[in-house]
Amino acid sequence: MATLSALLRTACQRLDSSPTPELDARLLLCHLLGVGSSFLYGWPEHPLSVTQQQQFEALIERRRQGEPIAYLTGRQGFWDLELRVDATTLIPRPETELLVELTLQRLPTTPLRLADLGTGSGAIALALAKARPAWQLVATDASPAALHVARDNAATLNLAHRVCFQQGDWCDALPAGRFAALVSNPPYIAADDPHLAALGFEPATALVAAENGLADLRRIAEQAPAHLLSGGWLLLEHGWQQGAAVRDLLSRLGYHQIETHHDLGGQERVTSARIGEEHTDG
Repeated sequence: MATLSALLRTACQRLDSSPTPELDARLLLCHLLGVGSSFLYGWPEHPLSVTQQQQFEALIERRRQGEPIAYLTGRQGFWDLELRVDATTLIPRPETELLVELTLQRLPTTPLRLADLGTGSGAIALALAKARPAWQLVATDASPAALHVARDNAATLNLAHRVCFQQGDWCDALPAGRFAALVSNPPYIAADDPHLAALGFEPATALVAAENGLADLRRIAEQAPAHLLSGGWLLLEHGWQQGAAVRDLLSRLGYHQIETHHDLGGQERVTSARIGEEHTDG
């Protein structure tokens, strides 16, 4: 029986035609093992069973031959990447997975209106729309290309009728009315972020100064109160060394219940906070 590391090395060699063979292989293995993609950053080094190894090799072979058993949908940088295993299954990247889980935990299942700011490939909005069919989702992005990818994913996943896509920059693109929650993950990452090594590649487009990410987070946090219901949630994904700065910013702006959350790799990735009273307006 091969270890995970040995299997991944072999799989990457067979997937060398992929622009991101290591990420493809790791996400396929996550799917096979039935674990979240945050598992990418903390592999337990143990053998797979013979059956699991055979299943993984079969997935890799089908992927290598071009069968759309799984493929990457992001086209602008690794923050857009997600793996579609079949027509109804999304495996979002780890930070997106954490953001989706926290949103689901913090809000009731009753019909609500939410916004996904800077949606990219649409992973957050689509995952929420799939998990909560009664929710109304609005997804915004300043990039027409990103919205094209998001709309295509929504149509493929039969979720287009559940998400309204709006072009524009952060909260500026939101339609009139207030929301129970705003979620956002500005696509900035530092060159020394440990996630880059775990993913196995370093796209130059992702290596943006951390100050740029904080500037967008500050703008979102300042705009959000005008768009949130009293008691509404703001959930922000940020860089691994930006948690303290984000908490301080939210505190100065009058948010409360401020909490930073770690991914399974132990890195601070998402900060959640509330604005106004702790009840939901009608």
